[in-house]
Amino acid sequence: MPSTIYKYIDLFSGAGGFSLGFHSTSRFKCLLAVDNFKYAALTYKANIPDCTVLIEDIKELDATKLYSFVKPGEIDVVIGSPPCEPYTGANPTRQKNPLDRLYVDPMGQLTLHYIRIVGLLKPRVFVMENVPAITENGLKQALIEEFKRIGYPRIYFNVLKAEDYGNPSHRVRVFISNIPINPAKQRDRVVVRKALSGLSEPGSPLVANHEPPPELPWKKLKKAARLKPGEALVHYYGAERLLPNLVKLDPDDIAPTVLGSSRFIHPFQPRLLTVREQARLMGFPDTFVFIGGRDSQYNMVGEAVPVPLARAVALEVLKALDEGVV
Repeated sequence: MPSTIYKYIDLFSGAGGFSLGFHSTSRFKCLLAVDNFKYAALTYKANIPDCTVLIEDIKELDATKLYSFVKPGEIDVVIGSPPCEPYTGANPTRQKNPLDRLYVDPMGQLTLHYIRIVGLLKPRVFVMENVPAITENGLKQALIEEFKRIGYPRIYFNVLKAEDYGNPSHRVRVFISNIPINPAKQRDRVVVRKALSGLSEPGSPLVANHEPPPELPWKKLKKAARLKPGEALVHYYGAERLLPNLVKLDPDDIAPTVLGSSRFIHPFQPRLLTVREQARLMGFPDTFVFIGGRDSQYNMVGEAVPVPLARAVALEVLKALDEGVV
């Protein structure tokens, strides 16, 4: 059996959901994780302690600073999740011109910095995660040209659904890579009832991030009691349509997409989910501890790559590396 340990770095690492998928295979070693949010970096370091974690704006990460942590030719894989806000249809203020989302929006330009760092390290494999909207209306061709410019002439846009790989909530993401990523789908879905099973009541000192959630105002609590499973208490405007929030979870279905702003109503109790319950909807094990204020914890959960999906991607990368196709 192959036993090579492959080295990787994680850009826009967040709390570490994407890395945890790679880490769980025991075949990847993270040398560097980069994020500019202090509590995400602290969370990452607490859970993947062997990795060097840099709290840094990626725009400031030039070649000299990068090479002080890792050397050219040392890195097998670069993963990362640049911010999706410039591209997603959930953002009502995104640039109207799709190409401006990449080249004009300062947050969108961070995608170009991901590409710049891939160009500096020339890994055998890179995987960049984002929303499928990053490929719309000319953006796909622009990304192909940007990666070609740094030496990767063949690019794959792998669109995957997290629920196909054992994640208890819906999520569609594109994994842009220099290899095809097409994991075998899992036949059975992990529904909410199973995902939340076995947890103690909120407030148990034995479970991290499981403090009692914020209480709903009385009027909303009364409305929530009348909701049917799958119905939302409120809706808000995205760029293209109304979007739900405060959804009452259906215990026998997967949960809706978990976002940083998402809050869900428990399927059996008139209350919001705790951070730990929400983390379970993203496939995080109970041993994974989130650091920071409660809103920051919810945000880190919602902004993560779901762990079961990350692991499925990692196994595809591992197969390509082991087989020497890259």
